[in-house]
Amino acid sequence: MIGYTMVGTKDLDRAVVFYDAIFTEMGFTRCFKDDQVSFWGDKVNVEAPRFATGYPFNGEIANVGNGGMTAFLIDSTVKIDRLYAIAMGLGGSDEGPPGLRPHYGKGFYAAYLRDPDGNKIAFVC
Repeated sequence: MIGYTMVGTKDLDRAVVFYDAIFTEMGFTRCFKDDQVSFWGDKVNVEAPRFATGYPFNGEIANVGNGGMTAFLIDSTVKIDRLYAIAMGLGGSDEGPPGLRPHYGKGFYAAYLRDPDGNKIAFVC
C-alpha cells in the first residue's frame, strides 16, 4: 500500500548521517541521493516501501506537524534498544524510551524518538 514515506529536513547532510546509521542497523541501504533528497530501502525490489528525507519541494523551510509518525517494524527488542541508542547518539531526542507498552497489546515493545529535525519515528515489535 505504501510506496514511500518522506520527512522534511533543514540539513540534508545531517539527516543522511542520522538515517544512514539507522537503516544500516536495520539492514537497508541508501537507494538514491542528490542535493535535495535521500531514499533508503531495498535497491533491488522497487515495489518495496522506501523512506526518504529531503528539502520540501516548494522551497520553504521544513515544518514538523504534531501527530505524524513513521513506525518501523523491528524483529527484536535487542535491536530496538540498539537503534534507540544509535539515534540518541546522533542527535535524536527522546519521546519514550525502549520498553513494553502493554496498553497497545501483549508483548508490544517500542521506542519513540524524534530525529534531529523533530520528525517523530518509532521502532516497534
